[in-house]
Amino acid sequence: MNRVSVIFALLVSLAVWAEDSIEVVSRLNILESMPRVEVIQDPLVASMLQATMSGKENWIEMDGYRVQIYSSNRQQTAKMEALELETNLKTEISQTIYVLYLPPFWKVRLGDFRTYDEAKDYKKEFVQQFPQMIGDTYIVRDKIKVLK
Repeated sequence: MNRVSVIFALLVSLAVWAEDSIEVVSRLNILESMPRVEVIQDPLVASMLQATMSGKENWIEMDGYRVQIYSSNRQQTAKMEALELETNLKTEISQTIYVLYLPPFWKVRLGDFRTYDEAKDYKKEFVQQFPQMIGDTYIVRDKIKVLK
């Protein structure tokens, strides 16, 4: 009786394994018959994408400039206002947006500019696009992130 149970269990296991194997093989056949897609992109885009995907290894921090567009120490509203400003600008501008808390101030800064002149040019462009923010927009020294 014991041998019959063992043989039965082995046959059931073998049947289940065979069924799974057939399913895997049929999925592989479907994948092989699908059309292939080749992505052709600029090498700079590829390196930036690789840097983003691999983490911080390809980025260095250095002295530079950013354009500050918001600063407040109002405890009740400053954080909410800074995050709301970031959300509203995400689709409007091409620069990276940094929301910072440097006690006791919440700040919003834009971009990673190596030179003062680059920051100045962007500031001019920004206030042309958002003239209502001209009074709150400054160029500040900061640590910036750049590709190695």
